[in-house]
Amino acid sequence: MTQQTRRGVCLVISAPSGAGKSTIANALRASEPSLSHSISVTTRSPRPGEVEGVHYHFRDMETFRGMAQNGELLEWAEVFGRGYGTPRAPVEAALEAGQDMVFDIDWQGHRLLREAMPDDVVSLFVLPPSLEELERRLHKRASDDPSEIAKRMKAALDEISHWSEFDHTIINSDLDKAISQARSVLTAAKLSTRRQRNLTQMVASFSRD
Repeated sequence: MTQQTRRGVCLVISAPSGAGKSTIANALRASEPSLSHSISVTTRSPRPGEVEGVHYHFRDMETFRGMAQNGELLEWAEVFGRGYGTPRAPVEAALEAGQDMVFDIDWQGHRLLREAMPDDVVSLFVLPPSLEELERRLHKRASDDPSEIAKRMKAALDEISHWSEFDHTIINSDLDKAISQARSVLTAAKLSTRRQRNLTQMVASFSRD
């Protein structure tokens, strides 16, 4: 019997702040044993309780920029003076071993990741049911003042403007349903014919000759 193997999937989930991107990604990680999270590189200082190599790879800015220049990062950006990026080597090793990975990143990260690994990325955009609901969710967090929420709403409109660049789009009006739909996208990606190795040999073994 031919052992069936496949290459792993990069599932990218993007959404405006408050639409449920991280909640959906965390739910998938909890229920899918083959799904792991890429550990990012950052130049910011560790927060209390954060562990090197578990939450982030903490590097100084000089090292970070060197990694970007040398092609060691699949996607990267500098935001408010801090660098964030995705290391290339562990992602490529995981995919080759058949390990699936989930990325909850913005549209710019999605674009860079797709450019770097066009055959491995399957992307999903999460929309809120309305802007009013999105704003309500941001207020419900009660962690930001009104001016910060206004900034987040402006950023949300920019993020939403890129929805058509993604392979799949779901509307998160019901969280359980949205998680189920995201899981369906991942399952379909796993079953893609081109991702499954040894299918040719397996089908050839069906011959009665």
